[in-house]
Amino acid sequence: MTATISRSPTLEDRLLPSPPTSSPLRLSLAPVGPAPALLDGAWWPRSRDLGAELPILTAVLDPLWGRITRVTVNPTHWPVIPRKVPVAGHVVNVGWFLPEQDPHELLLLSYHVGRWNLLVVPPETSPVQAAWLMAAASDPRGTSTASRLMEEAAGLRTVAETDLAVAAVWDSEGGHEARDPSVRPGIRTVTAEGGDPVAAPPSPPNRPMER
Repeated sequence: MTATISRSPTLEDRLLPSPPTSSPLRLSLAPVGPAPALLDGAWWPRSRDLGAELPILTAVLDPLWGRITRVTVNPTHWPVIPRKVPVAGHVVNVGWFLPEQDPHELLLLSYHVGRWNLLVVPPETSPVQAAWLMAAASDPRGTSTASRLMEEAAGLRTVAETDLAVAAVWDSEGGHEARDPSVRPGIRTVTAEGGDPVAAPPSPPNRPMER
């Protein structure tokens, strides 16, 4: 089954079956609506090997979006880009665009049906960040590009790391309510089907108003 990480019941209803011989597919799709956002969802591949990863992805998307016939990427984060990838009895053509395509985006085309844009979550991303990115990219009200979401996730990580460092110093200096800094209140944990538990990232700490 697909390890779909989501933050709303609408997305949780979109659990998709993976091919029986593959690893669980980590994919989150935006709900169908009259006004689509800039992104149609997010894909969290396990490697940067397009030849190995694309067949698993397109095999799941073909029944939903129509047969995927072409995929394009930005080569910035893909070391090898095969021209063709065999998928379930047909071939997907693979192309690339350097300046025209967002480096963190995957474009999929279905012949005579349409096109879709997915945020590509880097394989090395932590489960906490991946959960946030996949939920944000699947939000039908979203207005951020793939690169913008990656920048926002990096900012949230910096805030969280700073907050943990401040808490550690506070506790080491005898602050009240010392606690394990790895346990953060307000972090909602969700379990991805077939995978390990992940957690939504913490909200930025409240800052006192300047007078």
